[in-house]
Amino acid sequence: MTQEKESKKDVNGVDDIVDELAKVTVSEGAKPDESREPSEALKKFASWIKDEKVSNILVVTGAGISVSAGIPDFRSPGTGLYDNLQKYNLPYPEAVFDLQFFARNPKPFVTLAKELWPTGLTFKPTITHCFLTLLSRKDKLLRVYSQNIDGLEHLAQLPTERLVECHGHFRTASCTRCGRSADDMDEIRKTVIEEQKAPTCRHCKGYIKPDIVFFGEGLPSHFHALLPRDVKTADCCLVLGTSLQVAPVSMIPDRVKRSTRRVLINREKVGTFPSRQFKEDLVELDECDESIRQVAQLLGWRKELEELYAQTQSSADPNPEET
Repeated sequence: MTQEKESKKDVNGVDDIVDELAKVTVSEGAKPDESREPSEALKKFASWIKDEKVSNILVVTGAGISVSAGIPDFRSPGTGLYDNLQKYNLPYPEAVFDLQFFARNPKPFVTLAKELWPTGLTFKPTITHCFLTLLSRKDKLLRVYSQNIDGLEHLAQLPTERLVECHGHFRTASCTRCGRSADDMDEIRKTVIEEQKAPTCRHCKGYIKPDIVFFGEGLPSHFHALLPRDVKTADCCLVLGTSLQVAPVSMIPDRVKRSTRRVLINREKVGTFPSRQFKEDLVELDECDESIRQVAQLLGWRKELEELYAQTQSSADPNPEET
């Protein structure tokens, strides 16, 4: 993961103001309310799906879609994961994901891993995770590029071939010294969660960590294999709950074709949203789950969504062997 902020692109040329208003819809969210009228942005997004204007939706997700599951995001002052790790006197917050620091002091990462390890018992998928699974079942989803390491898309039964976990996951682990894959993930999980220690490699005695992408490490090979084709195929880019601050994932919404419709559902505007450079941009400034429930209602998918959500809340990992 490379800590790199995406700079906003300059927009050249002056277009007719009526055309610009037609291309950009921004809706301000309010407090959750079941009786609340959906915003114009959500109505338009739902109409794109219903009218089959979009059928290859490329989704970029961040920590914001998991907050309602009880997982804090990384950067929120006072409550973010980085702030909560300061008791370990980290030289800088991101050191928890630094390989050299991990080799000297694995305790902060072990503490974080113990909290985040997706057993399916502590943290459950959210409505938004379940909606992504529904998009796949309705044959509307091209791919989800998730920046999260919580594994909740997996627990929401999103098919593996529709998911790229850009920053890795906890289902496999490797030695940070010799690179060998761990043989017994049950033992690795037990060492981290129950003993609160960093597992060691039986070959070289180096520390083993889950296959989470640390700063300076490359992203998974299938990220690079799939993305060039996906940005050409996508007819809609849906961005959910992310600050779009970490490259190269932050660049995905700007790499899609100019004819692509884009949708941002987030607490605040991020990246280049809204932009005149794409076919049409929709911006919904609100919590993800509330907005997604309204979209599902507009599509006539609300019952299916709630049933899937209820199923995920009552079960542990549905695919424990799947990697």
